[in-house]
Amino acid sequence: MEELDNYQSLRLVMSYILCLLLFIRSAFASEDFVSIACCADSNYTDPRTSVNYTSDFSFYPDKTGCLATTKPVENREAKPVENREGHDGKARVFDIERGKRCYNLPTIENQVYLLRGTFPSGESLSESLNSSFNVTIGFTLLGVVEKPSQDVESLEGIFRATKNYTNFCLVKNKGSPYVSLIELRPLDEEYLLDSPSRVLKVITRNNLGGDDIRYPNDQSDRIWKATSRSSFSPIPSSNATISSHNAANSTPPLQVLRTALTHSERLEFIHNDLDPGNSEYRVILHFLELNNGVGPGKRVFDIYVNGVIQEPKFDIFGGGSNYRRAVLNFSANSSLNLTLSKTSGSENGPLCNAYEILKAIRIQDSKAITMIQETNQTDPEVMSKVREQLLENNGGNKELESWTGDPCIQFPWQHVGCDRLGDQHVITKLDLSSSNLRGPIPSSITELPNLTILNLSYNSFTGNIPSFLPSSLLISIDLSHNDLNGTLPLTLPLLPHLKSLNFGCNKRMTKEIPTSLKSLENTDYGNCKSGDPGIPQKQIIIVTVTCGLVVIILIVGILFRFHRRGKLVPWKASDEKGFPTTTNLIFSLTSRDDFFVKSVSVSASIQTFTLESIEAATQNYKTLIGEGGFGSVYRGTLDDDQEVAVKVRSATSTQGTREFDTEVNLLSTIRHENLVPLIGYCCEKDQQILVYPFMSNGSLQDRLYGEPAKRKSLDWPTRLSIALGAARGLSYLHTFSGRSVIHRDVKSSNILLDDSMCAKVADFGFSKYAPQEGDSGASLELRGTAGYMDPEYYTTQQLSTKSDVFSFGMVLLEIVSGREPQDTKRPRNEWNLVEWAKPYIRSSKIDEIVDPSIKGGYHAEAMWRVVETALSCIEPFSVNRPSMADIVRELEDALIIENNASEYMKSIESFGGSNRYSIVIEKKMVAPSPSTTESTVSAKTMSHPQPR
Repeated sequence: MEELDNYQSLRLVMSYILCLLLFIRSAFASEDFVSIACCADSNYTDPRTSVNYTSDFSFYPDKTGCLATTKPVENREAKPVENREGHDGKARVFDIERGKRCYNLPTIENQVYLLRGTFPSGESLSESLNSSFNVTIGFTLLGVVEKPSQDVESLEGIFRATKNYTNFCLVKNKGSPYVSLIELRPLDEEYLLDSPSRVLKVITRNNLGGDDIRYPNDQSDRIWKATSRSSFSPIPSSNATISSHNAANSTPPLQVLRTALTHSERLEFIHNDLDPGNSEYRVILHFLELNNGVGPGKRVFDIYVNGVIQEPKFDIFGGGSNYRRAVLNFSANSSLNLTLSKTSGSENGPLCNAYEILKAIRIQDSKAITMIQETNQTDPEVMSKVREQLLENNGGNKELESWTGDPCIQFPWQHVGCDRLGDQHVITKLDLSSSNLRGPIPSSITELPNLTILNLSYNSFTGNIPSFLPSSLLISIDLSHNDLNGTLPLTLPLLPHLKSLNFGCNKRMTKEIPTSLKSLENTDYGNCKSGDPGIPQKQIIIVTVTCGLVVIILIVGILFRFHRRGKLVPWKASDEKGFPTTTNLIFSLTSRDDFFVKSVSVSASIQTFTLESIEAATQNYKTLIGEGGFGSVYRGTLDDDQEVAVKVRSATSTQGTREFDTEVNLLSTIRHENLVPLIGYCCEKDQQILVYPFMSNGSLQDRLYGEPAKRKSLDWPTRLSIALGAARGLSYLHTFSGRSVIHRDVKSSNILLDDSMCAKVADFGFSKYAPQEGDSGASLELRGTAGYMDPEYYTTQQLSTKSDVFSFGMVLLEIVSGREPQDTKRPRNEWNLVEWAKPYIRSSKIDEIVDPSIKGGYHAEAMWRVVETALSCIEPFSVNRPSMADIVRELEDALIIENNASEYMKSIESFGGSNRYSIVIEKKMVAPSPSTTESTVSAKTMSHPQPR
């Protein structure tokens, strides 16, 4: 009896010790947590988890953006939302016109983290609930929040930190972005081992047969949702332990593993809430045998994903323990059916304790590319200090509050200019002139190592000018029109690159000027005249432009008035075909991201068709030949027997009147043999129809890997000729007199081929004039096609002709390889064309990427020129890409080499008196070789250079 009491006492003591150890472990684990409660009045401890939360006022001190989240109840009153985290029902709402708002979170480089954002719903957020915004980790898209249907919606990602900080950003699409909680937790390395992605999005994490579990039971604060099914049998086991298992931190806590669901034959879990579109997923299933009477070989089952077997004859004891997990990687489109089915001969049906569904976010999923680098680590850290110092005396300044996230990538910061240095962006310009700023000049500005231009003029800065480091790269400094005092820093004469200094109109500054500064090219230290308003040039420009726009609007109004009275009504006549034609018809290219309203006159050669004539030409739309973003394309024949392609805008089209007007305007003005000409259009009874010549050989895409390619593939000289024709067409657009035009949707399906295989660039609905000086910097509407879109255009939204160059580079790789830019039907390492091809090109194994249908039929030098041109086109930064004119010259040279080689081969054939020949050049030239008579060509004359 006494021994029993001693045993119970010992057991009680051990229990206390175990509880103490768990408490200590929990306390240390939570120290590494970052927990932000947006708009919380003060820091607090969550009573459910004992996790300490801090307010976000250190990030955003403005309380006007804080709203209480409420939800309706039956009596139509509202009460605060009590979400599962114990937050007091507040959210921060960002009322911004455009751009992003970010939280800069401390991380350890190469550490894996879990990052979770919570986005509540409620009546007081009714306007915000009409919002749509992207949630990003850095500039990698985690997900989109759009009018949550539940009281609380969260997005959770697992990622590896690349710096000592990570940005969690909300990027506006429409409405106002908002967030309630932000939680960052260190996580075990195992999640990202062997992962094809650097970011995993958590779709769900289910605890089968048990309760909701999170910290402190889960040391990483993963949230395990209680899941049970009435058709399955729950198995609770409070005494379950993991035997002989070296458990990783990613293993679920025992509270999760001590419950399970089982069935005598089959377990099935269906999820219809996956992200739309075909994506790659990872499912992690956790199994702990809870029945002590079940051993190896007694519970064996097959694991299926969407009907495809992934793990045949899975035995929990197959890992040498009663705990085992299964990691499944697969592709799915919107839905998942996870099935565990008992195998024949097994004594027991399947059992599962928990499972996690994770989406692998590849870089192309977030519409960025690995080659795009963020800003170097130093500059954002320094700019964060500059921002904090400025906000101390300029609280509520919206422009300063917008300085969040990466300063150079994805909505660059206002007043900040960046350039590329090596493989990173650096800040080279800071222009805060006329920003109504007061207080001392932030001393942190002097810590920007690559700053060359600093303009702080026309503000109310006070105090002394900070001292700049002798290593500074500053070329120009403008501190004029402030309220500075003291003398110029002694370090200014030591700046080796300084050429311009302006500190005039600072009445309290000492007038003593160092002799060494008087030799600068542009130095202004004069006094201000009394009453000098100091109106900056920027304001003069704004006033001038505003007045100019008012005059333009008045002129347009007068012309419209005359037009309505019939004084400028265009004459209509009938051409010899019987179709009415229109001259001088005006189509305006209205666009939110155009600075000026553009309009052109439709050429008299462009016909206006009636709807009746269109229906007659197409025999009531009898023959469908294609589908696109604008609508369906039908084959037709005009009265003069000309075959045409008739493009009819559908009611569900993603393109609208603006794209229709753009195409009509552009093709009325621009004509080139390598651009598809517009025959006419129809705009009648809400129908928008475009008529083009019929291209009998379809699109380049069709001829590379469509049905026509299966019948007869394009030979290499023809491909090269098509590439050159398309390049000439784009070059003509980019150098169009008056103002160059950017196509914005260059891809193989938009390069059409006529009956002589002449390439013609088509589909100008997204085309825009290239930005000019004075235009707004960023386009508010990104256009393009996944796989072809310029990453720099996407991340900075700065449009240029080099965006077309990037897309054309992808087309060149298609022509060489006969592969699509993105093809998830291939093995995983071949999904992305660039990632697959580059290693072969770098190792000079060009033959490995060439389309098998043209192997043995190309000249190596010509092929290398095309491949190297393609690589230069897809450089991540546009400054390193060639112009289309340069590309034309390279392709012309390649075609000359190819044609000369063909003529040389013919001469050999003629000289030898036989139609059989062979070329013996190792790694130099590839040509058909069905030979009995051999002829050798000098390797010296036919060699190609190594890749540059």
